[in-house]
Amino acid sequence: MSAPAISLADRVTQIKPSPTLAVNAKAKALKASGADILNFSVGEPDFDTPLHVREAGKAAIDEGFTRYTAVPGIPELREAIARRFAEDHGWQYDPDQIQVSCGGKHGLYNMAQALLNPGDEVLVPTPYWVSYPAIIQLAGGTPVLVPLSDKRDFDLDPSTLSQYVTSKTKAIILNSPSNPTGSLFSEEALQAVAKLALERGWVIISDDIYDTITYIDGALPHILKIEPKLKGQTLILNGVSKSFAMTGWRIGYTAGPQHIIAAMNKIQSQSTSNPSSVAQKAALCAVTGPQDFPAEMCKAFLERRDYFVKELRSIPGVTCVNPMGAFYVFPNMSSYYGRSFDGKPIENSLDLADYLLDEALLAGVPGIAFGADDFIRFSFATSLEIIQEGLHRLKDALNNLS
Repeated sequence: MSAPAISLADRVTQIKPSPTLAVNAKAKALKASGADILNFSVGEPDFDTPLHVREAGKAAIDEGFTRYTAVPGIPELREAIARRFAEDHGWQYDPDQIQVSCGGKHGLYNMAQALLNPGDEVLVPTPYWVSYPAIIQLAGGTPVLVPLSDKRDFDLDPSTLSQYVTSKTKAIILNSPSNPTGSLFSEEALQAVAKLALERGWVIISDDIYDTITYIDGALPHILKIEPKLKGQTLILNGVSKSFAMTGWRIGYTAGPQHIIAAMNKIQSQSTSNPSSVAQKAALCAVTGPQDFPAEMCKAFLERRDYFVKELRSIPGVTCVNPMGAFYVFPNMSSYYGRSFDGKPIENSLDLADYLLDEALLAGVPGIAFGADDFIRFSFATSLEIIQEGLHRLKDALNNLS
């Protein structure tokens, strides 16, 4: 007699595994089996962590810095992050207003757990990063998806935003530059958000993880620069993953009002405790050392972006917003829906992404993962040679649809 099935918590049924990680895992499995996969699904720089940062991590191991640390991160790292905010943006934070977490995603999770009660609504501009809705739902909150249009370069339309505001709105997430679109929110859009946030007391969650990877002249528009009065109700999420190619080191950080950070520290103390001691020492070296590495990456990314966008726009029926930051293109490929290959229909972004992976050995992430089914996300955090070959395969695969 078999044992009865063990039931799972209801919260598990609300969420799905990360689609980006699922695509990446399938691509890696195919590659391991010998397939010549070109993987454009991964969301991390293709550069090595800078040498001086790697050496700092090695030194921490050699010096025996391998024990528990303070839950919110070592004091010297939080002090260094506070100085970086002051030097780069003029924002003043005390070290106890900084939490260091196990990656930026973990910081966002801590925020949601500390802030949200059942029924609280969080405005999520859509397309969104895949984990925003799930993290909100796991905290008992309700993600409210605010649609963005590629016809407006995925900028936030104030009139559209106002249609989704209710008495239950507690927070809004701003991700600029955006994953998956690479787009920026304009000053006009941020001014509209700031006005509503001040009037209604919203929490602003500003996910700035790509703020050093931009292709614009001048300063990046930011809600705290547009309306400094919002500092007391704003949480800034950032980290070293993208800016210093340290995705695997798992160091993110959050700055915000002290009582919220203290609440997040409670959550962290009962879940993960401190982030890796060794990774914190490496992050300290990254934050306090030379800051030219992101610019070096951007130079390479810019050439790849320009080529990718130009070639995508040359494909009949494909449109593509020119990304102003991050390292993704997000072309609208819905004109190919309704076609088929060997009798198998292509009805949506999942079908198209599966077709491209199976038949062209080309991995991209279906737009439905980001709440935008008309699109496919491709990362250009790979070599120009691979991008050229990938676009050749993409064009051939699309031509083979009937």
